Amino acid sequence: MDAVQILRDYEYHLRMERQLSPMTVASYCGEVRAFLDSCPGGDPVLAVPEDISEHLKSLSESVSKRSQAHALSSLKSFFDYMVLEGLRSDNPCDGIRAPKLGRYLPEVLSVEEVSAIIDSVQGDSPQALRDRAILEILYGCGLRVSELCGLLISHVYPTEGFVRVIGKGDKERLVPMGGMAADAYAAWIAERPQAAAPAFDDYVFLNRFGKPLSRVAVFNMVRRQALIAGVDKEISPHTFRHSFATHLIENGADLRVVQEMLGHESILTTEIYTHIDTRTWQRSVLEHHPRR
Repeated sequence: MDAVQILRDYEYHLRMERQLSPMTVASYCGEVRAFLDSCPGGDPVLAVPEDISEHLKSLSESVSKRSQAHALSSLKSFFDYMVLEGLRSDNPCDGIRAPKLGRYLPEVLSVEEVSAIIDSVQGDSPQALRDRAILEILYGCGLRVSELCGLLISHVYPTEGFVRVIGKGDKERLVPMGGMAADAYAAWIAERPQAAAPAFDDYVFLNRFGKPLSRVAVFNMVRRQALIAGVDKEISPHTFRHSFATHLIENGADLRVVQEMLGHESILTTEIYTHIDTRTWQRSVLEHHPRR
């Protein structure tokens, strides 16, 4: 069996048997393709640990340690599949250590910066109303960008004050919706154009062609509005989610409540925001310390 067929079968295994999301499948398979392109002969059956090490070494020149660790994890999964299918007797990734990662602290906006970015959307055109609603909901509900793009009108209950969100692994959660987010949502829905097809009728956010908004479009809009607002930080739609969680914890919200709102399976993931809070007050103390 050639490498192309093995990879095709592996992709099917990820999609159908492991039920991974399309983006995760694409990410895993992309890492495997990159390795096979760099591997002598491009044959995964003949790959040895030295090939893995050389590939990771080449990656270290251009990508972060986190990306290197992701590449190794993807290759381990692929070769585990080959062992499972009887295509190999061993996994060449065994014994290869992933690079040590420091504690990841995401970029966080201040409340003032969030307000500045939202307020930078001017006018009452349909696009302006849509973009303002996107920013209010990203921050006010702490949604992932994929959750925002897939948000359905039938899952939003502005009068009751909550949103039904389908998150990772098709897990459902209810998220409170504040007044500012609800008002921005209502203003957009009142001017929302007709969907291009019946299949799109229930999507909250549409582009100018009447189709569901893409993640890339949301990313570009967020970056554009940050520049207009004069916020000089490397941000993405996910920054609003990080900021939302951090501000909740800074204001005394219970960690378990924040975990539930964000849809984190483990509270250990949510605990990152307590470290961000610690970093904030530590910096403040040091800046004003008489012996600084």
